[in-house]
Amino acid sequence: MPAAYDGWVTIELINTGSELLLGRILNTHQQWLCRRLSDLGFTVDRQVAVPDTGPAIEAAVREGLSRADLVITTGGLGPTCDDLTRERIAALLNRPLHPDSTVADNIARYFAGRGLAVPARTQVETLVPEGATVLDNRHGTAPGLAIEVTPNPFRAGGTCSRLVMLPGPPRELRPMFDRQLVPLLTQWFPDANGFQCRTLKTTGIGESAMEERISGPLKGLTDAGMDLGFCARVGEVDVRFAARGEHAAQQIAKAEAITRDRVGASVFGVEDETLESVIVGEFERRGLSLALAESCTGGHIANRITNIPGASKVLLAGYVTYSNAAKIHDLGVLPATLEVHGAVSEETVREMVVGAQRATGADYAIAVTGIAGPSGGSAEKPVGLVFIAVAGPAGVMVRRQVNRFDRETFKYLTAQQALMLLWTMVRGVPGSPS
Repeated sequence: MPAAYDGWVTIELINTGSELLLGRILNTHQQWLCRRLSDLGFTVDRQVAVPDTGPAIEAAVREGLSRADLVITTGGLGPTCDDLTRERIAALLNRPLHPDSTVADNIARYFAGRGLAVPARTQVETLVPEGATVLDNRHGTAPGLAIEVTPNPFRAGGTCSRLVMLPGPPRELRPMFDRQLVPLLTQWFPDANGFQCRTLKTTGIGESAMEERISGPLKGLTDAGMDLGFCARVGEVDVRFAARGEHAAQQIAKAEAITRDRVGASVFGVEDETLESVIVGEFERRGLSLALAESCTGGHIANRITNIPGASKVLLAGYVTYSNAAKIHDLGVLPATLEVHGAVSEETVREMVVGAQRATGADYAIAVTGIAGPSGGSAEKPVGLVFIAVAGPAGVMVRRQVNRFDRETFKYLTAQQALMLLWTMVRGVPGSPS
């Protein structure tokens, strides 16, 4: 058993698979494993992806073991010719491979349960490096493997490291990590859970402006070691606080309170919450209903809302009134309004939102109309122009935006702005309903 780790465990993640480097498969392992490890109080110091070649796998593992307390590999444990991780790591560590009867029995049960004969090639999956702990695969045939590398010939002083090999398919890797690797991490590194992290989800303020507003008030905490980070995405900025040590939780709680005090109107959620999820949750909790009238977003707002469980209790109807005729027929927009002001105007969007609310009896309604481009604009009404309206008990709020982006980004950002305007009205944040 190695000495105490003083709350700091170095971890490296090695994802094997030529398909990752060819762009044929999205590397979801990196995100999922890093998130799960951080939830458990650990952080990943380095992550690499390497092709399915023996030299590349050996070099990455050797390099990882030269620095890290824990090296995790993913992929390359299956029965095909490009599954080389098990064999090359066993050779690197000078660990002979031996058949394991428990693994063989699991493979036999797996195929018997499907009424299939056991392919001869799967016998390679029964081979286990000498001294390795088998991590049972309840969703496939290739087992995971855990090895204590002590002494570690690649690390200064021969300090012990741990090496874990996980299968590539996510449906096999994720339950194996949670059910079998997590208890081992607790056993190996009992004093390492000193990491805390909190993410605030914000919208309506850009990344640079957000930093200007909060970095000064948080300086005392960052000077004391708390990490402050920002992640910008379309229409949103994540504000991340991370700290380590005995007072980590208190530091993060104080940082969150300061940030909410400075930019609270822009904070809509925490961690993995989305704007649509908090809206559906709030509407469901309060028994409120919603209607949508979309033109330029083509149903994108409805798509985001209906992706959330519980939306059927909230959304009464969604109208995609792309043509002027549909605006007139379905929403009661006056022909004269369209003739005088045009489809993309404050006057039209007001009539759209009122018409959607009137037709459905919804407590709240959203309407959007705009010019997605790349053509169709003018000097008075440029490409990207959009009008957004929200109707509720307090009246109607309208916002004019210019979102000069490709069509897909235009639709997403316009939907984000519309949902934020709705959230503003529902929460009673001061605005200009009329």
